Amino acid sequence: MKALLLSAGLGTRLKPFTEKHPKALAPVNGISLLEYNIRNLQRFGIYNIVVNVHHFADQIISLLKEQNGFGSQIEISDESDAVLETGGGLKKAARFLQEEDFLVMNVDILSDFNFSDLLQQHKAQKPLATLAVQERVSSRYFLFNNNMELKGWENVQTGEQKIPNQMARNELKPLAFSGIQIFNNSIFEKMNMQGKFSLVDVYLQLCSTEKIQAWNHSGDLLLDVGKPESLVKAATLFNNIKKY
Repeated sequence: MKALLLSAGLGTRLKPFTEKHPKALAPVNGISLLEYNIRNLQRFGIYNIVVNVHHFADQIISLLKEQNGFGSQIEISDESDAVLETGGGLKKAARFLQEEDFLVMNVDILSDFNFSDLLQQHKAQKPLATLAVQERVSSRYFLFNNNMELKGWENVQTGEQKIPNQMARNELKPLAFSGIQIFNNSIFEKMNMQGKFSLVDVYLQLCSTEKIQAWNHSGDLLLDVGKPESLVKAATLFNNIKKY
C-alpha cells in the first residue's frame, strides 16, 4: 500500500518556526514530524510514500535525499508553483497513487492509531473513503448517521452547517476528523474541482451519492501539531518518539 503525506501547507500557526522552515520539519524530541510519520507508517509495512511539497520545498527534498527517505521509497509531488490545499494536492499526486486503495494523512498529525484496524474496516465495507474520527472536543465536526456514513459538517463556533441531503441535525452524530483517511482509487474520477480546494469540500459534494464511512478510533493518542505550544505538548505525549 502507498501513503500520501500532506506536507505542502504554509504552517502559519507554527510561526516563527515556519518563517524559515516547512512545518514538516518541526522537531519533536529531536525527530521531525516528517520522519516520525514515515517511520510510523513503516511499523505497518508501508514503505512507499508520496510527499507533497510547497513551502520551503527544497529543505524537505534535501533532507529526504540525505537520509535516503529514512528507509522508505519516497516520491515527491511538487507544488512549488502554487499550494493546492488538501484536495488539490491529492488530485495533483494522482499519478503516483495508482493502487486500488491508499492512505492520506496530514504530516502535522501525531498519533498512535492502528493502521491495520483502519484498513481492515475499509476493506470490509468498501466505501469510497474511510475517515478516521474521534469523540473529542473540536471547533469543527463531521456529521454521521446511525450507519456511521458521512452526511454533513458543522462549525460549532460560528454555527455554520453544511448538510447536503437536508437531514435533521439532531439525527446526526458529530465526530472530530483526525486528518487520516483511506481512499479507493475511484476518488480521482469523482473529483471535479480544479486548482486549490479542500478535501472537506470534496466529501460534502460526494456524501449524498457516495459511501464515505467513519472509523472511530476514540481513545487513541492524537495531536494536531499546529501551534508552537503543541510542539511542547507533543514532546511530553510522545516522549518515546525515538523508538520509531
